[in-house]
Amino acid sequence: MADPKGFMNTPRQEWPRRPVAERVQDWDEVYVPGALLPIISKQADRCMDCGVPFCHDACPLGNLIPEWNDLVSREDWRAASDRLHATNNFPEFTGRLCPAPCEAGCVLAINQPAVTIKNVECAIADRAWAEGFAPPRPPERLSGRTVAVIGSGPTGLAAAQQLTRAGHTVAVYERNDRIGGLMRYGIPAFKMERRHLERRLEQMRAEGTKFRTSTTVGRDVDAAELRARYDAVVIATGATAWRELDVPGRELAGIHQAMEYLPLADRVCEGDLEVSPLSAAGKHVVIVGGGDTGADCLGTAVRERAASVTQLDIYAQPGAERDEDTEPWPTYPKIYRLSAAHEEARDLETAPAADADARLFAASTLHFTGDADGHVRSLHLVEVDALRRPLPGTGRDIPADLVLLALGFSGPDRGDGLADQLGLALEPRGTIARDAGFATNVPGVFAAGDAARGQSLIVWAIAEGRAVAAAVDRHLTGSSRLPAPISPYDRPMAV
Repeated sequence: MADPKGFMNTPRQEWPRRPVAERVQDWDEVYVPGALLPIISKQADRCMDCGVPFCHDACPLGNLIPEWNDLVSREDWRAASDRLHATNNFPEFTGRLCPAPCEAGCVLAINQPAVTIKNVECAIADRAWAEGFAPPRPPERLSGRTVAVIGSGPTGLAAAQQLTRAGHTVAVYERNDRIGGLMRYGIPAFKMERRHLERRLEQMRAEGTKFRTSTTVGRDVDAAELRARYDAVVIATGATAWRELDVPGRELAGIHQAMEYLPLADRVCEGDLEVSPLSAAGKHVVIVGGGDTGADCLGTAVRERAASVTQLDIYAQPGAERDEDTEPWPTYPKIYRLSAAHEEARDLETAPAADADARLFAASTLHFTGDADGHVRSLHLVEVDALRRPLPGTGRDIPADLVLLALGFSGPDRGDGLADQLGLALEPRGTIARDAGFATNVPGVFAAGDAARGQSLIVWAIAEGRAVAAAVDRHLTGSSRLPAPISPYDRPMAV
């Protein structure tokens, strides 16, 4: 420990956000540029270098958190970068997008605010790029083996980078016109500017990874033919089959899935469109779903100048502190969190009738009502109890010109034909079946990430990519020195 009393003498201080009135005028990241480095060494000092660091177990990547906290506190940025990249291919992504289960597992969090692990991680990653500590690492020799990776989200990219560095020739197939999966078309730019993604992709190209965009395997390329051309195939297509809301009025115009809405806003930021066809400008927007995707829709609608934005969450409003009986430390608790988007909605009063910020808690959608032209104009909701049963006398209507459904995902999309062409076995819930070695029922075909695990966090996606890379390397060569941080059956810590 650089400062044995750091956790006693230094209060938690997070990366400050830009003023709401300023940041909603643009799509830049919400944080004050340059404001993290001056505070981060002292924040790293708060790490207690625990004998049993539960933050390791809370993060599926197995990040060496106490080690790089100590190095940052001593301002040894090169060594900190080495330790961070030893377990995480893309810390600049996780440092911005991960909800930080590691902080929930921080031993200090038993009775004090946790160490700002996520901020320290982001600072190391950004400093590494600024100082040239993350150069391309092409293999010394090629193995002569080829691998196709289908999907370029965090799982596919992590698997591709690991396999490329192991000496295999890797091609990544992406159905969209740009690489990145949901990090490109799904995560708003105010959460992670695309320059971070582009920089990492240039590193991967320099290492030898090939990218094939605008190619839907199963439609543009026959999946069985692709399998015949490569020594191994990794399916990392994500869980893109969105859940529906089966209530009267769902057929009305103006009701869209969140992942129909968000990619169009991203394309505006990319310069492909001047205005999104689904822009929220001047509209009363209702978001059905209380998760991160709903919050992304909220921040996007605010920036598009919606007339009002309300977010419905079917769960009751959580408390400010963890419930030690139902969610004891070090599990990740369901507590009231104020994301940047919710802070914006609160300060701008986008939904005056909401319980908190823009959210209506314990609210269930009963039906939609439209106008004579068949366009949605209102949403009828009712309050529910803990078992989601409607409470009599609580029904009401709220105006809705644009409704966005953010209800999560059930598994990979079956519409592209990939699973059928390969003859993949599926789990009852719709995800791709695999064994303990990430292998599917088709020889030489492996599955990883949300397509097989189900909807999860970015740290689990990267961990799956690293682990499936080790499995593929072992399949191709008989052994592997690549790290495998998780198995297909590992799950987040729970009671």
